[in-house]
Amino acid sequence: MATASLNIGIVGLGANTRLRHLPGLRAIPGVEIAAVVNRRPESTRAAAAEFSIPRTFDRWEDLVADPAIDAVMIGTWPYLHCPVTLAALAAGKHVLTEARMAMNAAEAHQMLVASNKRPELTCQIVPSPFGLRGDRQVRQLLAAGALGTLREVAVLGVGDALADPLMPLHWRQVGALSGLNVLTLGIVHETLCRWLPDPVRVFAQMHAFISERLDPETGLRRRVGTPDSVQALVAWDDGARGLYHFSGVSHFGPGMQIHLYGSEGTLRYELAPHERLLWGRRGDAQLTELPLPSEAEAGWRVEADFVAAIRGEKPVEYTDFVTGVRYMEFTEAVARSATSGQAVELPLGEP
Repeated sequence: MATASLNIGIVGLGANTRLRHLPGLRAIPGVEIAAVVNRRPESTRAAAAEFSIPRTFDRWEDLVADPAIDAVMIGTWPYLHCPVTLAALAAGKHVLTEARMAMNAAEAHQMLVASNKRPELTCQIVPSPFGLRGDRQVRQLLAAGALGTLREVAVLGVGDALADPLMPLHWRQVGALSGLNVLTLGIVHETLCRWLPDPVRVFAQMHAFISERLDPETGLRRRVGTPDSVQALVAWDDGARGLYHFSGVSHFGPGMQIHLYGSEGTLRYELAPHERLLWGRRGDAQLTELPLPSEAEAGWRVEADFVAAIRGEKPVEYTDFVTGVRYMEFTEAVARSATSGQAVELPLGEP
């Protein structure tokens, strides 16, 4: 099984697929990139020529249905993640889909239900890369009770990537393409999902400080479909409380960070722009930086892990569909609360 031939078809050969997934997959013995389809035929042909991919399709439905394809890599924007996944599973294909999992929680549940009906097929979501290097250390500290009783959580994703009002509209700001996924809320919450149970209540607000941008495809100004500022108060079943602050319009913000404050200690993981893990016990003079494993020791292994799961070597760890549903439900709870002005209970449950 370790070198079993595996033909992978790519639906949407975008930037992250070019940067990570193609070289990652091609480095694995027995794996072939067999086919590609993009949104436009000319883009499909260009991608096939650039990366020497032997076959092209005009429609993603035809690639997914092709019996020569063993697995499908979905590199599209979130609006296609659910339909391509459902079709691929129905056709007996393994699935690796780019994050975020889906447009909303309802789609995420559909994907999970479909994957549960085909347990022989591997389903994986491209994981949040943040916190992977220090994941084992954080888990060990928490399992050892080093924090004591968890009291407060702070989750930050604050920067100025969207602060320039002249910056054109990005696809992530188009609701029809990205759904309820806003800023880096989902990707950082996914990191926290590795360490804590799910929250039970969310009370949130959202706002778009820059409400219109130039659409590069039409040359016209249009309303921005997603907020550029999010704040949420969050509660856990054990009594812990949290504050989430995400912004794309804050100059000199702290970047992405997760803080865990307990009765006996504090853990602070600075995820970006610089990765640092800091820890301190009650009574210490200050936090101490803990050394992180190298990228090679505990870094990006998405493509290798996907193929290993297909070959029966180990199950998917980062990130399975169950985890995807968890972060999609949280993202939707934040959106629902901000829209209604009311607290939203979790889990949302199946639609």
